[in-house]
Amino acid sequence: MSKILVTGGRGAIARGLSSLLATHGVPHRLASREPDKPGTVHCDLTDPATFPGALAGVRSVFLYAEAAAIDAFVKEAADAGVEHVVLLSSASVFAPDAADNPLAASHLAVEQALLASPLRTTLLRPGSFASNALGWAWPMKSGRPVHLPYPGAYSDPVHEADVAEAALAVLTDPSLGGRAYTLTGPRTLTFAAQLEILGEAVGRPVPFEAVSREQWKSEVDGYIPGPYAEALLDFWSASDGLPVGLTDDLERLTGHAPRTFETWSADHANAFRA
Repeated sequence: MSKILVTGGRGAIARGLSSLLATHGVPHRLASREPDKPGTVHCDLTDPATFPGALAGVRSVFLYAEAAAIDAFVKEAADAGVEHVVLLSSASVFAPDAADNPLAASHLAVEQALLASPLRTTLLRPGSFASNALGWAWPMKSGRPVHLPYPGAYSDPVHEADVAEAALAVLTDPSLGGRAYTLTGPRTLTFAAQLEILGEAVGRPVPFEAVSREQWKSEVDGYIPGPYAEALLDFWSASDGLPVGLTDDLERLTGHAPRTFETWSADHANAFRA
């Protein structure tokens, strides 16, 4: 089978996909901007000089949505004989302001570049990653209430292992490629409900405190750039009290129902314990 390049080698989805490919005996090459393990090749998606070596002999690519040098990547991939690119995009591209939204712009730009290219393109568009909850680890471990500007905001937390399985499916079954898939978890949950589930996983209640937009922005200043913080707040505001839509795309790709947030919380409970 042709070699697969898996970019973003330090990310949870890329690592999970690499493990699945290895288990299934599928030849592949793990790539990272900062290779940290033997066998990982150097591929910085912002640096075209790293593309030729990473793409040599490759026929399929699992690509993270970095737009900085996407035109150069597309050209190099086509020149190298790549036939299929599976992009880890985002459901944020459906936003009416996606081109100007910091949460969506890079994903949209990479989608557009790939779809305008000769490369067969498959788009994986997860909604909200369950792993976003890791942002609550520090207050939970310190015993402080989690500050939520919109406790009633809904999301569709999807387990990173399911996304890796979906990527495996579209990379190894030609009949599934060349399409767009919106990947969601099995339920739409408020942030308050997610904290209750996390509390059950760690064995103690997780208190939260509703805070203003401005207070939350001041608390994340230095960690989340202002435009991104504003975009997140607007996204949460839009889903405050409004359950988000779910799809069956993950189940169609993986053959099983998406993992629940309860499963994700149990899998990652130690990250929230002091």
